[in-house]
Amino acid sequence: MHLRIGWRLVALAALMANATAAGAESARLDTGRIEEITGLKGTFAEAEAVFKVTSPRTDTRVSVDGWVMPPFMGLTSWASFHSTPAGKTMVMGDLVLFQDEVNPVLSALLESGLEVTALHNHFFFDEPKVYFMHIGGEGTTDQVAKAVRAALDKVKDVRAKVASPATGFGLPPMPPTSAITGKTVEDIVGVKGQANQGMLKVVIGRTAKAGSAGDVSKEMGVNTWAAFAGTDDDAVVDGDFAMLESELQGVLKALRKADINIVAIHHHMAGETPRYLFLHYWGRGRVEALARGVKSALATQAQ
Repeated sequence: MHLRIGWRLVALAALMANATAAGAESARLDTGRIEEITGLKGTFAEAEAVFKVTSPRTDTRVSVDGWVMPPFMGLTSWASFHSTPAGKTMVMGDLVLFQDEVNPVLSALLESGLEVTALHNHFFFDEPKVYFMHIGGEGTTDQVAKAVRAALDKVKDVRAKVASPATGFGLPPMPPTSAITGKTVEDIVGVKGQANQGMLKVVIGRTAKAGSAGDVSKEMGVNTWAAFAGTDDDAVVDGDFAMLESELQGVLKALRKADINIVAIHHHMAGETPRYLFLHYWGRGRVEALARGVKSALATQAQ
């Protein structure tokens, strides 16, 4: 009997200790301040000592394969906050964005000190198209909460200007034929390119080890490439950056500074060494400016 009571006391003490620790964690996190800054109500998960705020996308109706999708089914932006052992506040989250919101929000996050770690879709046949941007970072509670708020405010700014998500960049049609001066691109980027019907493509290989396959490199898809079309005065560039995880934020910042749009951030392989992330991009402007934008992103990797 005494043994059974003893175990109950031990279990009760453990529960009380956990509750006390969770309460201390909640107090240290200053959840009220997070709600005040983000403008969102949150919930505290005691088991993980995480405070989470959510923002359902109720401003625009989204249909998937003809079905109007409730925000509960995966159309809710969220950010979770947690105190680190070093006394900082960590944030991780996922933002639900429409195409014309992605790059303004991405720039706002980078300028606020947060990292963007992935950008992709979750659905097929969604109208309007929805993208999901994963974010992370750490700092003071005010710093990370204000960064999340900046992203949410940017979404509101975009929708205040145009209520319905845009269906294009709003630029004039591209020239009907391409006539890119390849030497301009090659001299800036520093790589010889392949010409095709007035277009030009440059490819820069990298190397990874892929299990028993050994080294894989440029021709196996481990590469950064940029393709240019249009004319020297009115060109587009699209391509793919192969990056180490440590290089992602630098490449993002360089491309956005050059007003080049980020389209996707994801991986192409599994289990490779070192691990590579891939970033797809699209830009419009003078070919010289676009080439310099690509070069500036390459330069962050060289450093």
